[in-house]
Amino acid sequence: MKTTRSRVRFASVAGVAVIGLVLTGCSSGSSGAGSDDAESGQDSRGPITYVQGKDNSNVVRPLIAKWNKAHPDEKVTFKEQSDQADQQHDDLVQHFQAKDENYDVVDVDVVWTAEFAAKSWLTPLTGDMEIDTSKLLPSTVKTATYNDTLYAAPQTSDGALLYYRKDLVKTPPTTWDEMMDDCKIAKDAGIGCYAGQFAKYEGLTVNASEAINGSGGSVLSSDGAPDVDTDKAKAGLQNLVDAFEDGNIPAEAITYQEEQGRTAFEAGKLLFLRNWPYVYSLAKTDGSSKVKDTFGIAPIPGADGVGASTLGGHNAAISVYSKHKATAHDFLEFLTSDETQKFFATQGSLAPVVGDLYTDPELTKQLPYLPTLLKSIESAEPRPVTPFYPAVTKAIQDNTYAALKGSKSVDEAMKDMQDALKSATSS
Repeated sequence: MKTTRSRVRFASVAGVAVIGLVLTGCSSGSSGAGSDDAESGQDSRGPITYVQGKDNSNVVRPLIAKWNKAHPDEKVTFKEQSDQADQQHDDLVQHFQAKDENYDVVDVDVVWTAEFAAKSWLTPLTGDMEIDTSKLLPSTVKTATYNDTLYAAPQTSDGALLYYRKDLVKTPPTTWDEMMDDCKIAKDAGIGCYAGQFAKYEGLTVNASEAINGSGGSVLSSDGAPDVDTDKAKAGLQNLVDAFEDGNIPAEAITYQEEQGRTAFEAGKLLFLRNWPYVYSLAKTDGSSKVKDTFGIAPIPGADGVGASTLGGHNAAISVYSKHKATAHDFLEFLTSDETQKFFATQGSLAPVVGDLYTDPELTKQLPYLPTLLKSIESAEPRPVTPFYPAVTKAIQDNTYAALKGSKSVDEAMKDMQDALKSATSS
């Protein structure tokens, strides 16, 4: 979320959506696995496969090499997926449905945990499979929990950051209106002003939700009902539509996912970029980056101050079909260790799930954005925890994209989104 990860995630996709309060999920009725599958192999050790999206920041391979050196009889093989969150999701679904024993530990965007748990594809982390979550950020543990049971180990968190050209803007904007006012600086410099992720994929759900929540609206009401057909929610989407219409968001940004925005910013073509923490390391170290010494970071702006970021990130879960769950369990603990979490942060600018690392003097000296990132995570909103998430995100993407393209008015888009969300969540 990255969006989407965002590894690239959605961020990462990583991990990926700020969508109001958590929606209470219920089973979809298509489990595909039973308790025997979950319990099978819990005492068994041996080689396992770890499945994750594209390792853009080169964090996975060094970690697996380290693990394999220490565990020669329990080696981990890395199965690398594409950098597209939707493709990652569909690949996991396909292999779960096939009861593939070779997808032992899988990296899941935070919004997939409930869907996969409801279908009984993930091993509950209870009993012998329990992991210690006491040092982890509570918000990350919540994303790995479904129906009061932990189904995954928080691996990385994510919060949106505003990257800006500090050589052109001395003080970063604190509100959306201030940022739009600063767009005249971009026009004078002959570059684009602002971009996020606006292609029709999971990243659009993230950006639309942040716009809605940042304007004081919500996608869901306090009781979990769809709530986008309101004046405040409409105002958030209208901000994006207006920015496209007046050129403050470049026309080509309608095709942007995380990487397109990153490369445009690194090439010096943007004044502001909304993206995930992973961009920091690459913008500083890429040989082609023209902004490595001229960019700063700030929280994303909202209507009256710090905006409401999407709570992104990824969790690591054990497939119920794994035959070596004891090894898989230990690999989860390896991923959540302080040492691994520091490596995620320093090597890939990935947000740690261990709370104390955000105030670690050595780490914050090396990564000065960490306090800003913590503010983003603390102000973040989760996407709905629901086994019907694919239908929910489709409702948001389809109608937001139509409004940005001008084929629907904001009023029409929000009414249609409201109706589609009602249909999705009552399935």
